Amino acid sequence: MKYPKYLLAFTVCNVVLAGSAATPYVIGSQDTTGQRSPMAEEVFKNVQILKGIPVDQFMSTMGFFSASLGLNCTDCHVEESASNWTRYADDNARKQMARRMMLMVNSINKTNFAGRQVVTCNTCHRGNPRPNVMPSLDLLYSSVSGDEPGDPIQQASGQPPADQILDRYLQALGGLQRVAALTSVTAKGNYMAYDDVEKSPLEMYARAPGHRMIISHSHSGDITWTFDGRSAWIAAPATDKPVPVLDITGQDLDGVKLESEVSFPARIKQALTNWRTGFPTLINGRETNIVQGTTANGGTATLCFDVETGLLVRLVRFSNSPVGRLVTRVDYSDYREVAGVKMPFKWTVTWLDGRSTYELMSVQPNVAIDTSRFAKPAPSRQ
Repeated sequence: MKYPKYLLAFTVCNVVLAGSAATPYVIGSQDTTGQRSPMAEEVFKNVQILKGIPVDQFMSTMGFFSASLGLNCTDCHVEESASNWTRYADDNARKQMARRMMLMVNSINKTNFAGRQVVTCNTCHRGNPRPNVMPSLDLLYSSVSGDEPGDPIQQASGQPPADQILDRYLQALGGLQRVAALTSVTAKGNYMAYDDVEKSPLEMYARAPGHRMIISHSHSGDITWTFDGRSAWIAAPATDKPVPVLDITGQDLDGVKLESEVSFPARIKQALTNWRTGFPTLINGRETNIVQGTTANGGTATLCFDVETGLLVRLVRFSNSPVGRLVTRVDYSDYREVAGVKMPFKWTVTWLDGRSTYELMSVQPNVAIDTSRFAKPAPSRQ
């Protein structure tokens, strides 16, 4: 998989853990089977501060660093790390500075904001290696895009309840009865990651409630995303991930579950709690209704529905990390009818250190899928 220029800045340092503005950050993780996921310091060397969090959260935190500073992996790590995961542990001046800065940010939040994540790396850096010390005239006098429609909201005055918008969504798909009757799909299509030069073939197997497995056959090896209804994993080549099979945990696991529920949305109202409706906003020039809910582990998810069609066009979810909120956005398009139900044949997942596009070419509805398809995947074949 290819990544943007501000790829995973795999800086093995971090701030002492602090709570977010909305939800305190919880150290450690246990998957839904009761098995403990390995902690970052058990997998990587020279982890001096960022201890007690699972590997997937550690990697996501690195993505927050890279996006905040606009840097790539080897900008923070020794050049040799580009082809050798173990060399990420090597120390250098930039990593030592990063540790000091993270401790400084933690101290600011602790002293002034009762430990809430009000100040983060991104507060000052805004995508630059050095903090901005003066306003940009270009930004001041240009049209700046708005924030992601995902910040926590309250029920907006004069807006319909979330149930009403969700009911219209189910009706737009084909009606609750037809939606509930679609219980599984198998599909073939294409996958393309950020900066890939060509598409890779993919296979998808999905079954209600919320089971999904996607496998992409890329040049460097197979990449497999699996969710068995309770636990989730990514199996990828060594060129893509530092571990053969990555456990997905915490609020990110909640996000994977929600995305899987969207494949079979008959129970969409039960997927989140504390539903509320915000004010409409524009996405790609079209007016959208905004509804938001809370995941089981306290994450925030926002669903954006086209006002005219009633269809879901965007899902934005946030999860907490030791250094700031992590955003993942899923854009849905190319709705086509399958067994009387409209489903998106294209979706693009964008996060702080990557972007992936999935396109379906052929879909078979209501076919039997063996449960073994959703088991924890084996390490990738290369």
